[in-house]
Amino acid sequence: MRKPRFKLPRESTAVYHCLSRIVAGEFLLAPNSVKETFRRMMRRQAAFCGVRIITYCLMSNHIHILARVPAQPDLPDSELLARLTDFYGKGAPETISIAESIETGGSIPEQDRVRLLKRMNDVSVFMKELKQRFTVWYNRKNGRFGTLWAERFRSILIEDRSDVVRTVAAYIDLNPVRAGMVEDPVDYRFSGYGEAAAGNELAIEGIESFEGTMGGDWRGVLGKYGETLFSKTGVGDAGGTQELEEIRRIWKARGKLSRNQTLLLHIRYFTDGAVLGSQLFVEELFEKFRDRFGPKRKTGARTLRCLPFKELRTLRALRVSAVE
Repeated sequence: MRKPRFKLPRESTAVYHCLSRIVAGEFLLAPNSVKETFRRMMRRQAAFCGVRIITYCLMSNHIHILARVPAQPDLPDSELLARLTDFYGKGAPETISIAESIETGGSIPEQDRVRLLKRMNDVSVFMKELKQRFTVWYNRKNGRFGTLWAERFRSILIEDRSDVVRTVAAYIDLNPVRAGMVEDPVDYRFSGYGEAAAGNELAIEGIESFEGTMGGDWRGVLGKYGETLFSKTGVGDAGGTQELEEIRRIWKARGKLSRNQTLLLHIRYFTDGAVLGSQLFVEELFEKFRDRFGPKRKTGARTLRCLPFKELRTLRALRVSAVE
């Protein structure tokens, strides 16, 4: 039986780190053209659902998306029609039907309005529809059938606080460095940081949402975020793959690593910790979801053992392979 996600109600703004893997770990997303199609679909789906992408990273066999889901507003009929038009096009049956209802009746029928609102401001709907639409496109293009994704997407609820969001965003944007694909994350096209560095406004807005004032000096904002993302670690002068291997060696030897160095490791707390944030935030969520835990558990917050993130806590304690 599936365990329910840790989600805040639609009346609250929430941030989620979402992860989904390709079936059997196949590298089906490897071609740049495939990644580009997914990115385009992701942006369109986010605009339709009212979800804001903070950052993301598209790898060859899995995806990461850090999304802020605003509290659901009371959307007017005109906004719902505009979203339908942008998403499906003016000539789509759904768009035409809703447009005719507004023109003839003055408003969208209540049953249609309720149905549309259920698709808005919900991380589960956003991810489900995005994955489904991409699967249909991919299978049709490649003469393929059947499932494309290994499982339902995983998500972790993130405290919407600048330092917490920044840490998780950096972990996501460092994926191609961690995989040895690039030495600097700015060189990877299919990530929020790489796209922002190339001047994409939506990607810039995502980073500005936690790193600085919206509409300010965005190059300064990216530079500040870049200091968190990646800097010379001081492990050695070789850089690249040798540096990564040295960081992993130090970790296995239980040596001391900086925060920047640690972010180059696989940290399952950021993908499987259920809830991530300050101790107060995690305890509040523990009380909110108290019925999901046994009576013997008295507190919710768990430390990220042996990691230099003393201000962070998770709801789920990971005892096996928490860091690799």
